[in-house]
Amino acid sequence: MEGKRSKKRKRAKRLKFQKEKDDSPAVEEIDESKEEEEEESSDCAFAKRTKSQGLSKSSTFLEKMKARLSGGHFRMLNEKLYTCTGKEALEYFKEDPELFNVYHAGYQEQMSHWPEQPVNIIIEWLKDHSPSLVVADFGCGDARLAKNVKNKVFSFDLVANDPSVIACDMSKTPLDSSVIDVAVFCLSLMGTNLASFLKEAHRVLKPCGWLLIAEVKSRFDPNTGGADPKKFSKAVCELGFTSVFKDFSNKMFILLYFKKKDKQTSNRKEIEWPELKPCLYKRR
Repeated sequence: MEGKRSKKRKRAKRLKFQKEKDDSPAVEEIDESKEEEEEESSDCAFAKRTKSQGLSKSSTFLEKMKARLSGGHFRMLNEKLYTCTGKEALEYFKEDPELFNVYHAGYQEQMSHWPEQPVNIIIEWLKDHSPSLVVADFGCGDARLAKNVKNKVFSFDLVANDPSVIACDMSKTPLDSSVIDVAVFCLSLMGTNLASFLKEAHRVLKPCGWLLIAEVKSRFDPNTGGADPKKFSKAVCELGFTSVFKDFSNKMFILLYFKKKDKQTSNRKEIEWPELKPCLYKRR
């Protein structure tokens, strides 16, 4: 009797073992199927990432090439403006006004690297004074000054890319004499006849009117070929102004503040203007 029970137990163990053995491949097959699915999913994701990275690299490359071309156009136009007269520059942009937009896009890119913008300092200066002061912005660009103050502002530049801008040669504005309280040149003393721009500012300014000049600092560094700021100020004063204040605190630009003399002397002596070297931007 005990022998039969022993045989039954052995037979049960064999069946159980066989069952486990028969079931195990099914479990392994399911696991392999899952692994294959996971691998396929992983391969697909990798392919998508690779394709996306390829497109991203291609887009980045195209953007860099466009930036280089745009930067090259800006540097060419910038050099042109520094080495021709205001009249020549006006005619140049009349032939292709779109070039003016190219120039200002490059200009804005250069300015984005400056920690502080001189136009903002001039805006704050105007806000600290009476809003009744009438302003002439020589070389206004996008008329940012006019858009940020309450003053009446006459905005002048070579191309009118804004309804408020008057396109003209800055040595010959359409303003009457002695009608302006503040004349502004913010990084705009460009051209071989920049002295004539300052003479025009003197003409349109009222007696005791303000002349504000912001310029790239390197243009007034004698150690690097720039003009002596004292000689430049002297020339401006001989034109009929009084020097009020000079600000050399910023590392990128200087600010010069003058006032038109109340009484003008009939000085026929020719003014010796120091040469302001062109501000030519390096390729980044």
